[in-house]
Amino acid sequence: MDVVKLVGTTVTGLGYELVDFEVSGRGLMRVLLDNQAGITVKDCELVSHQLTRLFAVEGVDFGRLEVSSPGLDRPIKKDADFVRFCGKKVKLKLRMPLAGRKNFIGILGILQDGVLQLDVDGKQVLIEMSNLDKAHLVPEF
Repeated sequence: MDVVKLVGTTVTGLGYELVDFEVSGRGLMRVLLDNQAGITVKDCELVSHQLTRLFAVEGVDFGRLEVSSPGLDRPIKKDADFVRFCGKKVKLKLRMPLAGRKNFIGILGILQDGVLQLDVDGKQVLIEMSNLDKAHLVPEF
């Protein structure tokens, strides 16, 4: 059984976006939700109850379920996320160094043909999506 697909379908059916899903040691399942209106504690509670019941019916073994918003430093994972957050400040970590660096902070540009544009201090940096390890929004206050 594909638990990620099961969680994604359920979360989407409830009107939320599945930002991230991870399973870590000792059976912890972590689910990050988002939607245009933002995530409240009630949203997390609703999804948590629904997933707990679903896991019982489907026989999914887990020790603990954690449902939360992605926070201000939201991870950016899908191509649609890169389009949605174009123009926002982001922090990127690469798999392999580019110009001697693995970490970049800049303004997210367009994603085209698997290449991401990033404005770093007024200079355009082109990053192959295949070289991207992690991407997060940088909170701005």
